[in-house]
Amino acid sequence: MRVHPGIRLLVLTLITLAAQAATFNIKDFGAIGDGKTLDSPAINKAIEAAAAAGGGTVVFPAGTYLSGSIRLKSHITLQLDSGSVIEASSEGPAFDAPEPNESNKFQDFGHSHWHNSLIWGESLEDIAITGSGLLHGKGLTRGERQQGGNKTIALKLCRNVTLRDFAILNGGHFGVLATGVENLTIDNLRIDTNRDGLDIDSCRNVRISNCSVNAPNDDAIVLKTSHALGYAKPTENVTITNCLVAGYDIGSLLDGTNKRTLTRAPDRDGPTGRIKLGTESEGDFRNITISNIVFDRSRGLALESVDGSRIEDVAVSNLTMRDVSNAPIFLRLGARMRAPEGTPVGAIRRVSITNVVVSDADPRYGSILSGIPGHEIEDVKLSHITIQYRGGLSLDDTAKQPANLVNTFFYRAQGGIPPREPYATPEREKEYPEPSMFGLLPAYGFFIRHAKGIEMDHIKLTFAKDDTRPALVLEDVKGIELDHVQAQKAAGALSMRMKDVQGFVVRDSSVAPDGRIDQIEPREWK
Repeated sequence: MRVHPGIRLLVLTLITLAAQAATFNIKDFGAIGDGKTLDSPAINKAIEAAAAAGGGTVVFPAGTYLSGSIRLKSHITLQLDSGSVIEASSEGPAFDAPEPNESNKFQDFGHSHWHNSLIWGESLEDIAITGSGLLHGKGLTRGERQQGGNKTIALKLCRNVTLRDFAILNGGHFGVLATGVENLTIDNLRIDTNRDGLDIDSCRNVRISNCSVNAPNDDAIVLKTSHALGYAKPTENVTITNCLVAGYDIGSLLDGTNKRTLTRAPDRDGPTGRIKLGTESEGDFRNITISNIVFDRSRGLALESVDGSRIEDVAVSNLTMRDVSNAPIFLRLGARMRAPEGTPVGAIRRVSITNVVVSDADPRYGSILSGIPGHEIEDVKLSHITIQYRGGLSLDDTAKQPANLVNTFFYRAQGGIPPREPYATPEREKEYPEPSMFGLLPAYGFFIRHAKGIEMDHIKLTFAKDDTRPALVLEDVKGIELDHVQAQKAAGALSMRMKDVQGFVVRDSSVAPDGRIDQIEPREWK
């Protein structure tokens, strides 16, 4: 008897749904959950049984499951029940070895391998990890150790992935590393970790929402485009919304105490915990929205193209920042070029940053938009931004670059950051991008260099203690409009200094009188 194609499709759909509805309790496969017995062999048996059945939900009841590598399969959901903990073993042999990768010379070891993780999956589809349980990376390393596990969750070339509702504590090098993933939803995670929280590398169609990520030693939520896949692939169509990023003491987000005794990250600047695009940046970033984010005791927003990427069409809105440990806004186009030979310098263009409120910001670096000679940052609109810096510095400090104020972590081999003329800010075209790369800056508010098509609209800059540096320093800028830019000024200090600026327009601002000037050589306004 011939079966109608529609009926056949319906039957197949029902069979698939039935398979996906099947549950597999890991205790039925030998898991103990006493925190002492290595349960990953039993967990992997449950996953394999679910996969053999066409898919299903692997359930983790309350208990502590000591584990090495857990290998995901397609059409599988890991359901972490309330009270369940998957705890990473400290025994290296419990974890899968890092797989070979001929492209690992262009990024750190941790970005280049996935199998040496607590939970990993490669070339899978329709997978999820959900529930209110905890992934505890107790036995993970946060560094480059070749043996043992160094990531909590690592996904490569997967599609249709959901991560929802669970928590991560001490996640190792990465709480989540997603590389080349399509259609990724990350919602309502609580991450309290010793290095990066979420690393989204060369992924498309990503939604990150309602997450709290505490990462005092590294970045909280970071988008990347490395060479880990062996080719450049963009990170695109990404939304990040309704999140908290912070740099509290490790563990104090999850326990609710939000402790603030840690004063420096390993790179000797203040706690990290920010949102960043880069540093790995060979492929492009495009169609990115970041909105409704709270930054607390962390670094600010960073957009960095230093390995050839084009950062294009980025909309950022509704940010609040308190206790900011370096630049509140940092846009850097550089030429580090950790990419195959011949890769051209990238670009940053069509960026909008609006509705930002900042208080208690580190005074050393201000906010920075800096390209390099011949490669300008383009078409950036900054609007409705209020920043209060701590202040207390001077151009004399900028000239002397005193050792107690300057972070020389990235320039130790070069003898640190020496004294200089106060406006002679070094280029550092090929260096690792971080606001401290320039030393103390001559502007307390915004330092803008090698840029064109910049709009600043309704900007308010203030300081808590007198700062005698100019609010704005502009160098090699082509086309800049200031509209309602108000800046606090210490007695006798400059409001703004400009050099090699073309197409300067100012309206209703305190930093300069209204007007248009087509070409400006060095000029200062009080």
